[in-house]
Amino acid sequence: MPNYKLLTPGPLTTTDTVKKEMLFDHCTWDDDYKQITLSIREKLLKLAHVSEPEYTVVLMQGSGTFGVESVLTSVIGENDKLLIAANGAYGERMGDIAEHAGIPYLMYEVEYHQIPSAEKIREILKEHPEITHVSMVHSETTSGILNDIASVAKVVKAAGKTFIVDAMSSFGGVDIPVGELGIDFIISSANKCIQGVPGFSFIICNREKLMESKGKARSLSLDLYDQWETMNKDGKWRFTSPTHVVLAFAQALKEMEEEGGIPARAKRYEENNHLLIQRMAEMGIHPYIGSEHQGPIITTFLYPEHHNFSFQEMYQYIKDRGYAIYPGKVTDADTFRIGNIGEIYKEDIEKLCSIIKEFLEEK
Repeated sequence: MPNYKLLTPGPLTTTDTVKKEMLFDHCTWDDDYKQITLSIREKLLKLAHVSEPEYTVVLMQGSGTFGVESVLTSVIGENDKLLIAANGAYGERMGDIAEHAGIPYLMYEVEYHQIPSAEKIREILKEHPEITHVSMVHSETTSGILNDIASVAKVVKAAGKTFIVDAMSSFGGVDIPVGELGIDFIISSANKCIQGVPGFSFIICNREKLMESKGKARSLSLDLYDQWETMNKDGKWRFTSPTHVVLAFAQALKEMEEEGGIPARAKRYEENNHLLIQRMAEMGIHPYIGSEHQGPIITTFLYPEHHNFSFQEMYQYIKDRGYAIYPGKVTDADTFRIGNIGEIYKEDIEKLCSIIKEFLEEK
């Protein structure tokens, strides 16, 4: 089998023990399996610093985008309007979801290297009192920027609006006090900082707001309320669940606890990120995002000046030596991306940078 580590924002490199859990074929109706689902939901609440009855958790089959689409198409009614704050492809994707679902929305966009302004959002909400919901991405992996959801949350809650956060690649790797900030719906995925494998997303919901969404869903399979109602009884999923992924995720949560929870994992990711940026700078390669807003999850790097190689050349050279990196996604600059989450440690960062140095010297 191919053997290389993923330096990406997810799917990411998992432990052998997480992968091993997927060797067992579990029955979806089994009471033991239902208990695993209930345990996962309980642990996710703790990671978000919230508890029942104020908050609850819904697991949703599919990728992270399925989770985002589930929330947007389930909680925003026909007479509501959504404000989307976007500074990358994933914020823009929320607009695409709204467009397809016929959700009334307003898009507030800034450049990919800038963060959405809380003050500007305040102004927009004053100018457009018909807006009922505000959504944004926390860690925008298009660029690696970490948006200021705390400042935006203050503005949104002061205006009495519902706040939706896509924390796909940050939840579990960046500590987010969901209740304290007043986030109503926060969405993430099994294959990100908790270090499971792809197959389902999860939504931590303000229970009162979730109750208000009953009957509003524009989709059968992505109906957030109906999914919660079935799951909340005894842990059963409405439709066939990704059993192998659920088992792997339960193991990943255990391993996260053993590592020291979010504080320990955040520390490891931050140290990986700082070392990566430092070593790359020594080779004349610098981040696209300034240090003030650079997140610890993934970094977009500008190519060195006067480079004479393609991304595919560099990618293959690095892959052949044990690591996979990401192409750039920023449209106005020549870039590539390197993630540092997953089962990745300082020695991996050192090895990667040595490989890149060798590649540049050969060029």
